[in-house]
Amino acid sequence: MEAAEAIHDGVLEVFGDAVTMLCPVADGGEGTLDVLYSAGAERVELAVRGPLDASVEARYAVLGETAYIESARACGIEFVEPSPETALAAHTWGVGELIAHALERGAKQVVLTVGGTASTDGGSGMLRALGASVTPSVDLGGGPLRTVESVDLAALRAKFDGIDVRVATDVSNPLLGEKGAAAIFGPQKGARPAEVALLEEALGRWARALHAAGGRDVSDAPGAGAGGGVAGGAMAALGAVFESGFDLVCELTGVPAALAEADLVITGEGSLDPQSLDGKAPAGIAARARARDLPVLAVAGRVALDEAQLAQLGVAGYRALIDHAPSLAYAREHACELLRAQTADLVRTWAG
Repeated sequence: MEAAEAIHDGVLEVFGDAVTMLCPVADGGEGTLDVLYSAGAERVELAVRGPLDASVEARYAVLGETAYIESARACGIEFVEPSPETALAAHTWGVGELIAHALERGAKQVVLTVGGTASTDGGSGMLRALGASVTPSVDLGGGPLRTVESVDLAALRAKFDGIDVRVATDVSNPLLGEKGAAAIFGPQKGARPAEVALLEEALGRWARALHAAGGRDVSDAPGAGAGGGVAGGAMAALGAVFESGFDLVCELTGVPAALAEADLVITGEGSLDPQSLDGKAPAGIAARARARDLPVLAVAGRVALDEAQLAQLGVAGYRALIDHAPSLAYAREHACELLRAQTADLVRTWAG
């Protein structure tokens, strides 16, 4: 919301009588809750078990009978100093605690966003916190799953009778394989090649155990690898349906209505890079704008796309804050100030 307001201020420096519509967006990853709060959701806070067992202060959002659970609030990468050891040990137990709390408060639908986790445990910690049991009983984390022989989902299924669960993410990676949770996201969480191989083996064993217990086979399911496999665990054991996190947030924050009235669209993110082309929020906004023949401008902390990639995204002009700051630390500390100034410069240039 702060970024949207800074962009708004920059536009008004150039067009003082402009009507601006602020629609903060997210793609189902970190920050999604803040966008939901701006749309009027209730904020619920509680302490849960963090990714390495130490208690963390977490939160979720409630709109009507729907609870929006952001996995990163319980097991985010910011709660650990990534290392090979944490890559194997980090778990999602706290995510299960958030879901259980929401159900106790009367939630009938759970929307689980899964980006930004420190874990690669296939959602096993989350499911165990909700009542699943494994044989033999092993420690939490992705690594210990390599010795799991079976899982019992009976108690968990009873708890979710009549509860609708959706996984909101725009990551399409499967659980296993060269584009799976361990191979793609494990190194970001501290895993070296040896740990990636171990986690791949462990997730494969976990997926087979869930399938044998009557769950869906999610080994190759699109999106199952999101959040270190949290999505896959929810899809297999909770019957969760996979959907676009970006589309969900757009509807809640009024993007379609705003675009219907717009003459110019401004979007952006921390790093506008090749990943932005694959389902991230700016790509989604640009695609919706193109469908209405609306010009798109982008402001970002950094821009790592060439002219052809920017054209593919549909961006007519851009500014990178880091290009106008003496250091990365300065850019971070003065982000709103830079965002406002560079938005004004970008709009002025676009207007000719």
